[in-house]
Formats: sequence, C-alpha cells, structure tokens
Amino acid sequence: MSRTLDYTKELIRRASVTPEDEGCQEWMIEKLEALGFECETLWFEEVRNLWARRGNAAPVFAFAGHTDVVPTGDVSAWKYDPFTPTEEGDLLYGRGTADMKGSIAAMMVAIEDFVTANPDHTGSLALLITADEEGPSVNGTVKVVEALQARNEHIDYCLVGEPSSTDTVGDVIKNGRRGSLGARLVVKGIQGHVAYPHLARNPVHDAAPALAELAAAEWDQGNEFFPATSFQISNINAGTGATNVIPGTCEVIFNFRFSTELTDTILRERTEAILDKHGLDYDLTWTLSGQPFLTDRGALVNAAVDAIRDVTGRDTELSTAGGTSDGRFIAPTGSQVVELGPINATIHKVDEHTSISELETLTRIYTRLLENLMGS
Repeated sequence: MSRTLDYTKELIRRASVTPEDEGCQEWMIEKLEALGFECETLWFEEVRNLWARRGNAAPVFAFAGHTDVVPTGDVSAWKYDPFTPTEEGDLLYGRGTADMKGSIAAMMVAIEDFVTANPDHTGSLALLITADEEGPSVNGTVKVVEALQARNEHIDYCLVGEPSSTDTVGDVIKNGRRGSLGARLVVKGIQGHVAYPHLARNPVHDAAPALAELAAAEWDQGNEFFPATSFQISNINAGTGATNVIPGTCEVIFNFRFSTELTDTILRERTEAILDKHGLDYDLTWTLSGQPFLTDRGALVNAAVDAIRDVTGRDTELSTAGGTSDGRFIAPTGSQVVELGPINATIHKVDEHTSISELETLTRIYTRLLENLMGS
C-alpha cells in the first residue's frame, strides 16, 4: 500500500465533521515533529488549528488545508460507510477523499519525501491546517493568519489543497477567486386583507420592480481573469401561510460574486441607490465573506504549472471560477496563493470518492513543486 493511500485512509477513519478534528491534527503533528517541524496548536473557541513550520528563513512556503468535512447526510444512501475508507478498483470511497483529506495525505507524503531529499532546503516549509473551513470559517484560517500577522510572521507562497481539478488531476489551477458579498433585505409593508388592498401595502409588490432591476443590471464586464460580476437571489420569503392575507414583510436573500473590477463598497452603494429609487421601506444587512484575489504569473504559479507539466506532460488552465476558499484570508497579506487538488466532481456528495492513482499523481506534483520552489 502506498503512503498516500494509507494516510488518506487514516484520515477518513476519523469522523471529523465540522468543526471537529477527531485527532487528525495530532496524527499530523507526530509525523511532522519527526521531520523537524515546530508545531503549534491554536485554539479559537471550539476550533482546533495547526501551524507547523520547518526553518526560520524566508521565503515561507505553506500548504493550507482543512481536516473538517461536511456532514454525510443519510448514511443509508451511501454505497459504503462514509468513514470506512473502501477501495473499489482505482477508486477510494469515503467522506473527505476529495475534500480534502486526500490532499492532506498527498501534502504529508510530499513533505516527507522532499525533506528527506533536501534536509537543508532553502527558506521555510509550513502547514496551516484548520477544522473550520466547512463551517462558518470564523475561528479557523482567518484567526491563524491574524495571529501570524500580529507577530510579523509572513507566508510568501501558499498552496491550498482544495479540489480544483475538473477531468484529470492538475488540469485546472485556481489562481484567484471572486469576492462574495451577501445580503438580507427585509422590505416592510402593511399587513391586511387581500380583499382590501387599499388598506394595506404589499411588500412583495413593492420589492418586485427593484429586484427585477437588480437582476437585470450589468455590474461590470469582468476582465482577463474574472467573469462579470453576478447577482443572484437565493431566497424570498413572505406571507403568513394564509391565502387571504397581504404580508407585512418580504425577506430576500441575495449574493454578489464579484470581480476585481469593482469593490464591495461600490456594490453596496449601487444596490441601495436602486432600492431607494423604488421608494422601498427596508432594512438591509450585508455580509462580506471574502474579497476577490488574484495571483498572477510569478514564482508560485510558474512552479505549479511546471510541476504539473513535469509530472503529467500536460499544460494546465488557470481559473478563478467557483466558490470561495480559505485562500481569501491568506492572499490579502501579500501572499501568492494557488489552489491545486483532486477532481471535484463528487465533493459534498453521497458516495464521495477519488481516484487512487490520481492521488499518487497529486503527491508527485506537490513534491515537484517543492523542488521547483524550495530545493537546496
């Protein structure tokens, strides 16, 4: 059995549903300390985080990832028990195989191989691991980054092991992400009987033209790296449950995924201007989940692209598509950040699985990337 497969299985057996870690980080610490890493456990409320570093010099290259996984849902719907890693041909089934215990296993093996071959490597190697990525993400990577900044400890290069690949491992690298700005809008009306609308004010009717204008607006045209900013309504709720009552309020949940062409401040101002133009009586609460970030061609992107080509013989695509990741907390410090991991086709699904052979390929890519960036 390969170490990458063995390590992936070891991690999957630990039912670390967010925000639990279930000993994953302790298992990592034991192996990392044997390689000369200084390991620091950082607790923020109920969340366990790990910062491990080998070396004191710059540049600092860090693998970043998470040991928590999403809930399994109905276990009876799974082909195999989600926390009993099961092989079926070249596939490994289990919660976290792709997101992202397979990546962590590949990181660990790559670090072992690289340190063994390069005990006097340049700079510093590090890992930033959290158990709060699949949950609220408020006591995980963001807090570790704040702690590092407070003591002037800087990450120069960071590879986040999120499942970035589409059809084959390494075919896509995420070198940026769109920003995410959410909002809860409550439009106020006057409740009344549907037969006497002149004695009431229907907030659904009031909101509809404003929402239509927001949905039709062109916020920007995107740029070379990002698609145009997207506005999407995810929930609308109103009514008392009765068919003959005009509701008193209408709640709308919406989200912007935005590019570097504008800022969250501009989005807020333009949205509120549209709501005001339509004369709405409303309350609006904003939630900024992350700013857009981009790592252009440079040392890290080039090292990753070259590593993929060296190992697979293929060129890779640079992409900023998809949702958010913990890279959004690391990039604003000035770090170069990329995401590179397994195929993402089954993440968060029943019967999550990944290819065993592609986990081996990922391990070789990680090892080669370390050699490209940090080799002595």
